[in-house]
Amino acid sequence: MARTKKATEAPIDRLEAMLARLQLSGIRDQLDNLLDEAARASLSARETLILLCEREIARKDHRRIEMALKLAHFPAVKELAGFDFEAQPSIDPKQIRDLAASRWIANGENVLLLGPSGVGKTHLSIALGREAILAGYTVQFTTATTLVAGLAKAHGERRLDEKLLALAKPKLLIVDELGYLPLEPDAAHLFFQLVSRRYENGAMLITSNRSVAEWGTVFAEPMTS
Repeated sequence: MARTKKATEAPIDRLEAMLARLQLSGIRDQLDNLLDEAARASLSARETLILLCEREIARKDHRRIEMALKLAHFPAVKELAGFDFEAQPSIDPKQIRDLAASRWIANGENVLLLGPSGVGKTHLSIALGREAILAGYTVQFTTATTLVAGLAKAHGERRLDEKLLALAKPKLLIVDELGYLPLEPDAAHLFFQLVSRRYENGAMLITSNRSVAEWGTVFAEPMTS
């Protein structure tokens, strides 16, 4: 009896081992339920394989998105569906939906969201960042003051290149609230280096309460040494 049981279980154990080796944990963990589902639907062998692959892909996508959202460091959960376009008639919904398609990110282009406080720039930047993650892009969110302070600290510790390299990796870098608070004395120099490092390699989305013409007052004079 013991030999019969071992012979019966061996193929299952072997299948689970192969699924684990192939890192198909979604199929492995739900194998019995998925096979029962396929049997109830009278699926063919090919259709059953399609079902297994679909569930594995869905699980991997879900885990990838969860991890990417954590790494993005969004300060809140915001989605385009929750944005009140009627309350902000100056914002073109069609243009925002076009940005949500993330083609500009693929092309390494930059987007500026400009306007006074309270119009939803941060909401839109987070929501667009989330759409970028759903499309498969890596995203990092930061405020302008935190960004420049980090660059200044890295510069003082002689590891600016290391910091710039890390900030160049995300396909989309979101810099929020440029112009709201005073920046580090060397902000212009440091910010320019970041933009140069990311030029044509990664996209940036910047929100600001200042027009581009006023940005000269936002940044201090560049370093002389």
